[in-house]
Amino acid sequence: MTAPVRRRLDQIDAMRPIKQAGVVSTHALMYFAPAVATLGSGAAQLLLHVSREGFFFISACMLAYAYADLRLADLAGLRRYYWRRFLAVGVPYLCWTLIYFLFMLPTAHYSGLASALRGLALMAATGYFQLYFLLVIMQFYLVFPLLIIVLRRTRGHPGLVLAATLIAQLAISIATQSHSLPRLMQDQNQLDALSYLLYLIGGCIVALHLEQVDAWVRGHARLIVMLTVVAAFAAEGLYFLGQYGVTSALGSGYRALAVGYSAFLPSVIPFNVGAIACGYLAGVVLVRPGRSRATKAAVQAGVDDTYGIYLSHMLVLTMLTWLGWKDLNSVLPWPLLCLLTVGIVIACCVPLTALLARTPLATPLTGRRRVPWHKTSSRRPEPAGFPAAASQGRTLIATPGSAAVPAETAAG
Repeated sequence: MTAPVRRRLDQIDAMRPIKQAGVVSTHALMYFAPAVATLGSGAAQLLLHVSREGFFFISACMLAYAYADLRLADLAGLRRYYWRRFLAVGVPYLCWTLIYFLFMLPTAHYSGLASALRGLALMAATGYFQLYFLLVIMQFYLVFPLLIIVLRRTRGHPGLVLAATLIAQLAISIATQSHSLPRLMQDQNQLDALSYLLYLIGGCIVALHLEQVDAWVRGHARLIVMLTVVAAFAAEGLYFLGQYGVTSALGSGYRALAVGYSAFLPSVIPFNVGAIACGYLAGVVLVRPGRSRATKAAVQAGVDDTYGIYLSHMLVLTMLTWLGWKDLNSVLPWPLLCLLTVGIVIACCVPLTALLARTPLATPLTGRRRVPWHKTSSRRPEPAGFPAAASQGRTLIATPGSAAVPAETAAG
């Protein structure tokens, strides 16, 4: 008997543009908020950093949804799995590392060819700016076949697994703040997949129990929103208390932001979880049946372009820096300047992504199949390197009205 065709998770797909707006906003604050606004911009970054955790949650959820039946004994399946991961993430990572290296070369001041090559190797090993997201997700991809076996065997106890993962995440966060981790992990905490354990494993658990999770989240929408708001105020309160030296409980406020530990503050974890759930609810609303054609087209365009925006947006931010964009802080309030920056970045990156997707470099530069020049439909083509929907052999849950297309897409 032929297995039913799986359907795309439109509501999770619709979370991608929301997540990407957070990434761009975070970097706009880092680049263009003035030094005198450190306290306010730090408070904003504290919450906006959830876009990183959202990236890992979405990536893990989609991966587990698409490969829940992956087996170690299926060597051919494993080879296909790793090859598709490399096409979707590894190739764009290498290409964009080289692009950023060449883009920044005029201002790098290398002493010679050997020095430049060492710089390129270091950039590839640590990830240029936002590209380290892909280094982390590639670590996760490596161990995913083992992880999915463990999660299948413990499928009857998702609460216990999630509780254990939460405890581990809290322990890692507290150890990060107290400098109790091994030195290599402490120094490279942003590059270590263990630092995002809750969001990666949590995404897999959600995918394996999607019907139950979907029903619960929809049925408790108001409670989720309310608790997320409370968690945001609590995290910000601890941030300001830490800044003024009142307490360092559950995190050390601005100091954590200054040294790059903001995403690992224990006080932010409840907000991160709530914000991801709110993002899911927003995705449900965006793809609800009955939406206008314009709304559907806008959401689909956002989904199509989000990976390209993620990969390329630092080009625009860097060029704005070279043009002296930050000097406008003398005539514009910094929140308005940062908001304008986000608009400019998206306005530049969307057509760039659309252009690249229609060239022979579509796969390495956008992570998806090439789009024909004459294509006008907003329906997304099948991402590069991914299996056809009918070959997946499983059905989970889909938003009513969603099209029968592959569930998996490129990274977060």
